[in-house]
Amino acid sequence: MFFRSKRFLAFTFCLVTCASLSACEGKSRTEQKIKQDTAATEIEGSLVFKNVTLDQADEKGRPLWKVKAKQATYTKDKKLGRIDNPSGDLYQDGKVVLQVSADTGEIREDGQLVFLKGQITAIDTRNGAVFKGDELEWRPKEDLLVVRNNLKGIHPQLQATAKEGRYFTRKQQVELLGQVAAIAKDPDLQMKTEQLLWQIQAQKVSSDKRTQMERYKAKIVTDRVEADKSEVNLKTKVAILKQNIQLTSIDPPLLMSSNSAIWNLKTETVLSDQPVRIVHQKENVILTANQGQIDLARKVANLTGGVQGVGSRNQAKLYANQLRWDIPTQNVQATGNVIYEQVNPPFNTSGPVAVGKLQDQSVVVTGATGNRVVTEIIP
Repeated sequence: MFFRSKRFLAFTFCLVTCASLSACEGKSRTEQKIKQDTAATEIEGSLVFKNVTLDQADEKGRPLWKVKAKQATYTKDKKLGRIDNPSGDLYQDGKVVLQVSADTGEIREDGQLVFLKGQITAIDTRNGAVFKGDELEWRPKEDLLVVRNNLKGIHPQLQATAKEGRYFTRKQQVELLGQVAAIAKDPDLQMKTEQLLWQIQAQKVSSDKRTQMERYKAKIVTDRVEADKSEVNLKTKVAILKQNIQLTSIDPPLLMSSNSAIWNLKTETVLSDQPVRIVHQKENVILTANQGQIDLARKVANLTGGVQGVGSRNQAKLYANQLRWDIPTQNVQATGNVIYEQVNPPFNTSGPVAVGKLQDQSVVVTGATGNRVVTEIIP
């Protein structure tokens, strides 16, 4: 049996004891049929139907949604319908995009909003994404699915939890809001933030809020990163980090800070084209430069432009244009306008090349052919 309003709202009631009527039936004929039908009962001005199918079409007659329910209670003014154990399909451009189920639900705003509640499940038939939660809203004119309270998103590329999720079905992207926690399987990466945009087709997650990330190997944390802005490409395994970046490596034990960095999780490298600061947390060696790259797999750092190294144990300092730092051995190779200073015994020396270790003051400055090494002993 069909009810159709001026806005092409159609509700199909598939009753247990009768066949459906044609959509072209008039209002008086429909009402007469309802009165005759024992499967529809009137309770306090509302009609109650058993085992029904409800659907809604747009102005072009294309389906917007179709939901089956164990029972439906529909007000005579057609402003609100309550449904029990609903399950069905949500459409976009006349094609199914989501399959949904819940404990209870309501049809609101003359069919322009489907509200479901209790053990919500929504599955995108195109990409296999699954969304679970306690409340769901489907706004077909906005191509928007909202899932609230205990949201959980499940997909082969990512699993995420949040207070709320706003799924834009046409773009196939999810905006996760409030206490967001996301886990990627490849690379093995965990993220925590207050807002995260998940682009399912593009295989990217990004945030304009400060985000904490942890990289795992065999369930053991190898690196931790924090940044105000971030974008992780799950396909290429590359993260672009911006503003107030703090990267902590467990092995080697380094702390790197900068305002711009590209973190390649596949090659285990971190590249920064802006001023960078690196601290060896065991040896207390501090290096700064205008640009830098750390190869965490090979445990080597290369710095360029205004390089300064400080061995904080003895306050020895090294200045150069370029520097290569072998982290396990603590050996440095500096080139270009090298200046070395130490406090005890106090002296300065300069030249084109230097090699050695800052933490034990064993730096040797040498000169290339035709270049001099200048040493100044401070009395």
